[in-house]
Amino acid sequence: MEKTYDLHVDTFDPLISPSQLKDMVPISELSHRTIIDGRRAIADILDGKDPRLLVITGPCSIHDEAAALDYAQRLQALSETVADTMLLVMRVYFEKPRTNVGWKGLINDPWLNGSYDINTGLQKARRLLVKITEMGLPTATEMLDPIVPQYIAGLVCWAAIGARTTESQTHREMASGLSMPVGFKNCTDGGLATAINAMIAAGSPQSFLGIDPNGQTSIVKTTGNPHAHIVLRGGSRPNYDTVSTNEASALLDGKGLSRTIMVDCSHDNSRKKYSLQGTVWQDVINQRLDGNDSIIGMMLESNLKAGSQKNTGDLQTMQYGVSITDACIDWETTEKLVISAHEQLAGMHNQEEMNARRDKVG
Repeated sequence: MEKTYDLHVDTFDPLISPSQLKDMVPISELSHRTIIDGRRAIADILDGKDPRLLVITGPCSIHDEAAALDYAQRLQALSETVADTMLLVMRVYFEKPRTNVGWKGLINDPWLNGSYDINTGLQKARRLLVKITEMGLPTATEMLDPIVPQYIAGLVCWAAIGARTTESQTHREMASGLSMPVGFKNCTDGGLATAINAMIAAGSPQSFLGIDPNGQTSIVKTTGNPHAHIVLRGGSRPNYDTVSTNEASALLDGKGLSRTIMVDCSHDNSRKKYSLQGTVWQDVINQRLDGNDSIIGMMLESNLKAGSQKNTGDLQTMQYGVSITDACIDWETTEKLVISAHEQLAGMHNQEEMNARRDKVG
């Protein structure tokens, strides 16, 4: 009888189970405390209990573990300096959606050469997350493949659903079961309705096909994620300005959703020109200073060095600390933006305290 299935499948290679990987790369006590505290702090910001600004910053994608740890050490030190006004979370992205073809990220292709050693990629990703969280630095990543969360989600404090997948029922269902706050980006055309619908779906109980910790295909039933929120990343035009953020707040309010907004300073908000991220950043800081408390966070694409480079498949021939996906601002620029914003926000808080004391005396 002629075969009717798997006609275009070359091979099936066994994948390590989530429980096996967790035994191989266990979570440490330091890492566990960072994740618990990081998730709680992010949830408090989203719930309005913590007035600090949530800042997700880091490389567009991780391709060099040494450079990622170098960046993490710098960010952790900076986070202590600005802790009164900001919660800094490192962007540790291992999966990259491709419009057609290209490098799909460290998990999919850890050797950068098209060998697709996913078992090794999962190990590398998990080890890196453990090391970063052991520094006391919370982590953020995009959840792309619905199988991957069972392997690494326990080490992540904040997750994104990208512009290309916000409309996906599979990703909305997955987000409903994730253990950390999840930000849904608006679609690439700039429309907000899809992201808002995604938030509603992710906040509701869902049942779908997935895997359990042993890798067994299962019916997954969730309770819904209470901390889904919107991320403005621009579209046919930028949408970080006052008119756009007020419009987003009104739409969220009209749906009975929390008026919490994160702004992505990169992508279409900076017209895909990395050097314009600082302009977006300061505009949003100005909105915070003007009293817009709907804006709870921002995202930056930042690396050790500015720009981007071609993936040659060999770290020895590539520039250290330079992105191989989207172009990023460099560390020095990142540090200046964060410290400047910290000083401005601290000044605002000091003024508010002085006004409150004056009113109390009066």
